[in-house]
Amino acid sequence: MNVNSPYQGVMVDPDDTRPILIVPYMWIGDFVRGHTVVRVLKERWPNRPVDLLVTRLVAPLVDYMPGVRSGIVWDLPRSQLALAKQWELAATLRARNYGTALVMPRTWKSALAPALAGIPERIGFVGEARFGLINQWRWGEKKLPRMIDKKCALALPDGTPLPPEWPVPQFRVPADEIARWRQANGLGTGPAVALGPGSVGSSKRWTYYAEAARLLVERGLDVWVIGGPGEKNLANEIIAAAGPRARDLTTGDLRNGVIGMAAANVAVANDSGLMHIAAAVGTPTVGIFGPTSPQLWGPLNPLAATVQTKTIVPCQPCHKPVCTMNNHACMRDIPAEDVAGIIQGVMAEASNRSAQI
Repeated sequence: MNVNSPYQGVMVDPDDTRPILIVPYMWIGDFVRGHTVVRVLKERWPNRPVDLLVTRLVAPLVDYMPGVRSGIVWDLPRSQLALAKQWELAATLRARNYGTALVMPRTWKSALAPALAGIPERIGFVGEARFGLINQWRWGEKKLPRMIDKKCALALPDGTPLPPEWPVPQFRVPADEIARWRQANGLGTGPAVALGPGSVGSSKRWTYYAEAARLLVERGLDVWVIGGPGEKNLANEIIAAAGPRARDLTTGDLRNGVIGMAAANVAVANDSGLMHIAAAVGTPTVGIFGPTSPQLWGPLNPLAATVQTKTIVPCQPCHKPVCTMNNHACMRDIPAEDVAGIIQGVMAEASNRSAQI
């Protein structure tokens, strides 16, 4: 029997079992926040399987996203239509008998394979003259204040009033997987802080991770540097400053980042995909923000602490990938001592909560 969903005028339909395809944004942070869309769909249709198109980079995230049946790897070359690959993908989609496709990006290329596959209901915002590719147009994207509003609006009937808050991403990392990961990396069971010093765009990278790591080690904590191959030099700097209790755990496999963030007692990261992952797995997360706004770009999950400079920086937030003022004051003026103190406070609070459970 149908009942009211959490959304005004929208009913829950447990009888519909047609699979749904989501074509998401592939940046790590946006992909993580896309789990909210999955949760909204499952609130409406608890028995419709949900699949995601993925790149090889983000594919490991699907294994930790409850409500997702599978990920379909879709690595098309940038700035190319790659028609042969689109036909190949369309054949895969056609075999899965999707009833609905939610096409999040407004690009022509993102809508092509679902259309070639003949998915009956293809929902997306107006963009790039996708006439015939999208058959359920949505208007008013620019009036929606946040990226998550734009995404989730496609998961609800056209014209549905949007709620002020959405379900937050909730990743699940099994405890035995965390234990195996710790053992494989020789990490022991002591309290640890995971650092995510990387980001897309140098302006979002906090300046003093190495100094903060040294302070944390001096206070009896292990430090893990989490990230991809691009953070190898940063990891080397951190380990040189902090000594053997700091470990370089950077790797090209994003699964390592998910498990590492889940295994840590506290995670500290710039505005980056790893910050969103850490928050989604439920680890107390300290987000360091400079050129970007935490209100617009922070995780939907509550952060344990948001760190910004206490000095007045007139150009903040600029949302630019490279500092155009050539002084990086929004990040440079956040002292390592302050961040180390916040981390210790977050760890103490988390420990007290655990003791009360």
